Amino acid sequence: MYRWQLMEAVTAQRVFGIVRKPTAREAVAAAHAVLDAGLEAVEVALTTPGARTALAELTRERPAALVGAGTVLDAAAAREAVEAGARFLVSPSLHPEVIRTGHRYGVPVIPGVTTPTEMVRALEEGADALKLFPATTATPGWLRDVRAALPQAPVIPTGGVTIDSAPEWIAAGAVACGMGSALTSGGVQEAGERVTALLTALAQAR
Repeated sequence: MYRWQLMEAVTAQRVFGIVRKPTAREAVAAAHAVLDAGLEAVEVALTTPGARTALAELTRERPAALVGAGTVLDAAAAREAVEAGARFLVSPSLHPEVIRTGHRYGVPVIPGVTTPTEMVRALEEGADALKLFPATTATPGWLRDVRAALPQAPVIPTGGVTIDSAPEWIAAGAVACGMGSALTSGGVQEAGERVTALLTALAQAR
């Protein structure tokens, strides 16, 4: 797939899961849970011990899934994540070298931003989408106002987004939401129920 096709696929459901666990084994289990529940994209945070092992295992076991790497802070981490199988990269902040490295290997990159100035700079650096982080510092109304001036900004609120607030973010113009424990905590049955309810709500919010 081309980068734009990968980005389109990652945001198609208007949400992707974020896994951050104490061990690689727990990360793999949590990722499987939300993928089994119906999500098509999931991000494994590199702060998870053994994250690269988890990425490699997930991409081997779930070749059709869109498995990405999160908390990518430098070019070395970006390359290692891609080599482990990551199909998209996410950062909590803006690092041009991460964008360049991801693009060198055909992988879309979503850097973190918090202000309109950072959004514009990230777009100038070639960001494929923008991670609004943490989303708790803003509101859907704020995003609606910003997108009135920057309608070209593909924003993905992340950090504190809940099942109840995700549809509000989508209605305000977000292309997707990144969600962690609100989706990935608990077992397979609980994850399944949350994912089903969320996907239904997001479809209505479009």
